[in-house]
Amino acid sequence: MASGDDDDPIIQEVDSLLKKPFPLQYPVRPASMSYDNVTHLAARIKPKQQKVELEVAMDTMSPNYCRSKGEQIALNVDGTSSEDPSVYSTKMMDKQAFSSIQATTNTSRYAAAVFHKGELHLTPLQGILQMRPSFTYLDKADTKHREREAANEAGDSSQDEAEDDVKQVTVRFSRPESEQARQRRIQSYEFLQKKQAEEPWVHLHYHGVKDGRSEHERQYLYCQAMDTAENTELVKTPREYLSMLMPPLAEEKVTKPVGPSNVLSMAQLRTLPLGEQVKTLMKNVKVMPFANLMGLLASGTDSTAVLRCIQQVALLVQGNWVVKSDVLYPKNTCSSHSGVPAEVLCRGRDFVMWRFTSERTLMRKEVTLPPEDVKDFLEQMSVPRLNRGWEFLLPTDHDFVRKHPDVAQRQHMLWLGIQSKLEKVFNFSKDDFVPKKDAQMVLFSAEPVHISGDQRVKSARENARENQSVMQRELDARRLKASRNTGSSGESAAPVQVKQEPVSDSEEPMDTSGPLTNGSINVWKHF
Repeated sequence: MASGDDDDPIIQEVDSLLKKPFPLQYPVRPASMSYDNVTHLAARIKPKQQKVELEVAMDTMSPNYCRSKGEQIALNVDGTSSEDPSVYSTKMMDKQAFSSIQATTNTSRYAAAVFHKGELHLTPLQGILQMRPSFTYLDKADTKHREREAANEAGDSSQDEAEDDVKQVTVRFSRPESEQARQRRIQSYEFLQKKQAEEPWVHLHYHGVKDGRSEHERQYLYCQAMDTAENTELVKTPREYLSMLMPPLAEEKVTKPVGPSNVLSMAQLRTLPLGEQVKTLMKNVKVMPFANLMGLLASGTDSTAVLRCIQQVALLVQGNWVVKSDVLYPKNTCSSHSGVPAEVLCRGRDFVMWRFTSERTLMRKEVTLPPEDVKDFLEQMSVPRLNRGWEFLLPTDHDFVRKHPDVAQRQHMLWLGIQSKLEKVFNFSKDDFVPKKDAQMVLFSAEPVHISGDQRVKSARENARENQSVMQRELDARRLKASRNTGSSGESAAPVQVKQEPVSDSEEPMDTSGPLTNGSINVWKHF
């Protein structure tokens, strides 16, 4: 004791016993075949881990006991050497070990109950243990077998006196352990096994059911002192009393995974107004044909209303709708990659979209912005192609342009305004905005025009009439010139007559004009 505690000396030390019963269950043993009358050789416990081990004697004289097998097991475990401590002293497997596992980790709901003289006595349980056979002797037998094999191999390898082998030793210096590494080490299986092995075994004395000490301990299951004057009447309702005895299980609170803030389920999406639905879909998809957009909306949605909404948040590129730049990059924001302001990002993205209105492919080097931002633009609306740059993501939607020419024309005028702004900002010439002649696709492409046979006949007749009138005028001019020449020379010349074939609707005239293209004529509108 410290010198400062001399004024409060220890008078006597008394062992304190705290009653914490551990009921033992034998789940692999029938209730009619208990171990009450079996000799218990040893018992030990690890209180912190609530781990118990028992050694029970086996009846080697029983007709159900195989002596040869018992001797073989003892030989495998102990071997033939008499120097090492033996597990089975009788050279026969004459005992069996049991090891416990916890039946449940939460025993606050369980108690041992004794009904005595009209009274129910309850004692809380410290733990519930299930005893199962332990086969650690098999591990010992395997260890002995490996040791014998190693000894035999070492004896066969060399008959001469072996010199001490030189072994390489690696020296490591410990370094400070971080808190994160320490937490991982504490939670590792190896650390838990080490901590369990460090707790020492506490050896116990086993007392049978009919032993006097056992009878004395059983008395502690009854209430030893009770004030009879105290009112023990229950003031709880039956339901409350049952809740006290059997409290409901505490359900683990399951946290639902939280998705990104810009992602909604289809059920949540359809609760929004139509304009918000279209805006949310376009912000997530970036590029979409109008038919696909209608398929994502609720059935029965008016397409005219959808067209009004989508023109507020998207632009038409090659018949497909691409979300506007200011929707993706609102005002007073900046790039997450380079910190470029939203206004600059919108101009750069509009330039990329404008180029795709006239061409299918675009080279990345044409946009002088940080590479990460340009890559974001291109990945939203195009895919990379080998040696061709970036190609627009979707094929041209001719059906939409044909069904909605008014919308296509309105979008065309809008793109002309964007083109004018880009020309002022980037200082381009007019020629830079003219699409290439060999462009494969343009913003608004009309369908190929097919000329039928009746149209060909009608065109040939009109050309024949025009040619006839031209030939008639030329003939009259020649006649007039010939008559003048005849009058001056005094010679009379016979009039020249040209046979004229009547042209009627029932006859097909010969087409003397240039050859008409045989096949369909592809008409492309360049804006």
